Amino acid sequence: MTRLPRWGVAATVKAPADQVLAFAAHHLDLGAHRIWLHFDDPDDPAADLLSGQDGITVIRCDDPYWQTIAGTRPDTHQVRQIKNIGRILRKAGLDWIGHFDVDEFLLADVPVAEMLADQPADRHIVRAEPWEALHDPALPDDIFTARAFRRQLPDDAGDMAAQLYGPLGDLLDKGMLSHTVGKCFFRTGVQGMIPRIHGARWKHGDWVFGGRFHPDLALLHFHAQDAELWKARLPYRLSKGAYQYRPAMQAWLQAATPDGIDQFYDRIQTARPDLVTALADQGLLRQAKLGLRRKVAARFPGLDPA
Repeated sequence: MTRLPRWGVAATVKAPADQVLAFAAHHLDLGAHRIWLHFDDPDDPAADLLSGQDGITVIRCDDPYWQTIAGTRPDTHQVRQIKNIGRILRKAGLDWIGHFDVDEFLLADVPVAEMLADQPADRHIVRAEPWEALHDPALPDDIFTARAFRRQLPDDAGDMAAQLYGPLGDLLDKGMLSHTVGKCFFRTGVQGMIPRIHGARWKHGDWVFGGRFHPDLALLHFHAQDAELWKARLPYRLSKGAYQYRPAMQAWLQAATPDGIDQFYDRIQTARPDLVTALADQGLLRQAKLGLRRKVAARFPGLDPA
């Protein structure tokens, strides 16, 4: 009998403890053999909480760690993420490693190991399509809370963004607030492959071919499902995070009043019935109930993330 591939997940985290537990519990339930959690803050209390838990390796990214990995701590979180996943690929001892953020939750229509077993030998990365969580204030809290997730608009969408979001649709990238390129699994042991956040390059500089998004994978991205948290993080995202690469949206949000920002969020990010219906009619909606509090309670009984 052929052995199915063993896979794991690596992440660089800086988030409340209950979110880190939800991320770990969900992916262990999916079948991950190991979760590597790199704590960007080495004194993060969540690191103490998860140390010694089955299937989890806690890495505290303190000064000695960075001295060993990179000589000194990289200035940007993007470079720190790349260094961390590169290290795991070299030492993991598994067949495939997924690289996701703490607010990204993989869903698979088939068992992940079976999907990975079906990949040809020359396929070195497998891509998961992002689906953004929409805010629904009526839902009970589930750590990361959403039921409705939207996918990006197709290349031939025409004026669909304007139909869905009005004039604000022009500020989005394919109808999405965050990244549209998704995340991926990396095959381990591939010589000359250098992992990046959303893909990989060869040492000579070309991108590693990843093909289309795998049809059986979805990456549920809780980028902005919480309005107050999104607003609190907005200054960082505009100056140092992903929004600096969206100049039109960046300029609009930087100039907006607080009321304008609230209106932007409501129009773009809230699961209004008319938006949910319109997305569903266009084949751009996915419904999912993750049950994260239940998974955390079952996987980590007795842990108190408060």
